[in-house]
Amino acid sequence: MKLEDLGYNENFEALRIEQKLKSFEVGRIISEQKERYTVKTAQGEYDAEITGNMRFSAVSREDFPAVGDWVAMTLYDSDSAIIHKILPRFSIIKRQAVGQFGEIQIIATNIDYAFLVQAVDRDFNINRLERYLTICYSSKVSPIILLSKTDLADEQRISEIIENIKLRIKDVPIIAISNENQNGYEAIKNILKRGKTYCLLGSSGVGKSTMINNLVGKTVMKTGAISTSINRGKHITSHRELFILESGGILVDNPGMREVGIADTSEGGLEKAFEKIIILSQNCKFKDCTHTNEIGCSVLEAVDNGEIDNASYENYMKMEREKAHFESTVAERRKKERDFKKMVKNYKKDINKNKY
Repeated sequence: MKLEDLGYNENFEALRIEQKLKSFEVGRIISEQKERYTVKTAQGEYDAEITGNMRFSAVSREDFPAVGDWVAMTLYDSDSAIIHKILPRFSIIKRQAVGQFGEIQIIATNIDYAFLVQAVDRDFNINRLERYLTICYSSKVSPIILLSKTDLADEQRISEIIENIKLRIKDVPIIAISNENQNGYEAIKNILKRGKTYCLLGSSGVGKSTMINNLVGKTVMKTGAISTSINRGKHITSHRELFILESGGILVDNPGMREVGIADTSEGGLEKAFEKIIILSQNCKFKDCTHTNEIGCSVLEAVDNGEIDNASYENYMKMEREKAHFESTVAERRKKERDFKKMVKNYKKDINKNKY
């Protein structure tokens, strides 16, 4: 296997040279479990951990390796390695960490395309699709919508779902598939390109693991039945993992996500996902219009006359509030960190004065 089969290219090589990492082995992280990593190289796979210096100097979760990362490392026996450096990422799919305001959870890095998977039988939710779109756009990742389990719905239901998506979401490919009879798989295979990395995003039970098994051509992921009591999928995938397909495409699976908290602070994900609302807001009477009850609000007028779907408007406003709350929480945490560092610095100064 060559590094190029894992997605390595001249851009990563240039970064490797620029950062003076030629003396290190280079590999890509294909799985992560509790800060233990499996790294794949041209020679094979290695169990790896980060250096103490990387751990000590880390400011946030983004300073730790994640699935999809290219890393510089040293090998210390036939199957073990130490990670010294993460090569700069060209994309990071991330969300707000569940139950931890102001904290980021990295889903995957160096992703070219994201498959947004929803089942047509029970899981379908356009609001959640718009959330996935937002994190994709803020991550500079191209989205593709996959409607799974089409064998469990009639053609009229599937057509209605596709039409509803197109009314609210523009210029995003939609593919309807069945894991049972593999209808739609040819369209997926036509999208998969050698050396490009694809990520699966969706709730538990929408068929992501079965889809991977079908695309890989063998059982590499456990699959589970839908819970009859809560009508939800069981969490079979417990960690993130990267697979290389026969087509040459690279696929990253993720545990099912029911919560997709917005952590878009400056990358414009919301602006692109709700582009029509943003464009209309430029015509509002007041520059600081909140689009809630102001006279002369172009957005509210568009909602009233049906130009903007009311559910989409409500979803945008909810995510805008989440984004603002996240940003204020991050700012508050950073202020506390600065104050603490200042206190420590002053304390050390006082100790040094007292010595003399």
